[in-house]
Amino acid sequence: MTAAFAFGTPATGNPGYTPIGRLAQGQGMSGTCVVRLIDRRTGMTHRVNGTPLVIFTRRPAEAVAELLSGRDRSIWEARVDPIEP
Repeated sequence: MTAAFAFGTPATGNPGYTPIGRLAQGQGMSGTCVVRLIDRRTGMTHRVNGTPLVIFTRRPAEAVAELLSGRDRSIWEARVDPIEP
């Protein structure tokens, strides 16, 4: 992962947000996370047929790589949030 993904940028109003860099180092979340694809132009979650694209996973780094694969990173951002136990 590279800084071009813009992870680590504070997510306003999202206290559970964890930068992907900490996940890649094996710190942070050990449980399930929610990964969302965000359109930087609008700040909204990407929707498919009106339904927000949300992935529940225990491997957020893999989900982020898959979501951003083939996408323009200046337009798209992936956001990772932990799910509280």
